[in-house]
Amino acid sequence: MIVGYHIIFGMYGFWLPNDPRASWSDFVGSWDLFRYGPATKTTERRSLANRAHDHALRKAAKKALKYPAVVLNGQQARAVALGFAAYFSTSDCPVWACAILPDHVHLVVGRPDMDVEQLAIQLKGAATESLKEASLHPFGDIKDHRGRTPKCFARGEWKVFLDPPDVPRAVTYVEDNPDKEGKPRQRWTFVVPYEG
Repeated sequence: MIVGYHIIFGMYGFWLPNDPRASWSDFVGSWDLFRYGPATKTTERRSLANRAHDHALRKAAKKALKYPAVVLNGQQARAVALGFAAYFSTSDCPVWACAILPDHVHLVVGRPDMDVEQLAIQLKGAATESLKEASLHPFGDIKDHRGRTPKCFARGEWKVFLDPPDVPRAVTYVEDNPDKEGKPRQRWTFVVPYEG
């Protein structure tokens, strides 16, 4: 029985559709990026982050992006957390773990009353509004051809369906994630214990 989800979404430029480790993308929408190879579609559902790959090729492809890849600093990560806190303060969806890293976010949440994809979209929107309100949006001084600020979050998300026995393992994974990047553990006010 699905009781929740482990949701991962990246910042702009985090995981490219032609990443040499593979991706979940069907196509590469930018000609400049396509020069570094076609989409590397996989059906693998586990993390591909530790796969051996050509680091130089991945870095070169990132330089072909329209905007610089987003890497949040500490103030920006806090603003993202404030956006999440505002969102979850009006939601019945529990958050059992959250890690906001420089280039991606992990959340373990209870089953929402909407599609999990819609939840991810709403969370990105709440975080973006918080970044704008704090004048910390990574692209705050850039406008696209329509006069809008470019999005700082990548399109889409990864999601893992969680049965009750899976939740504690996912919570531990997310709580330990900052340690893997040499960052302090995170404690957010909107995170509550999983009570099974």
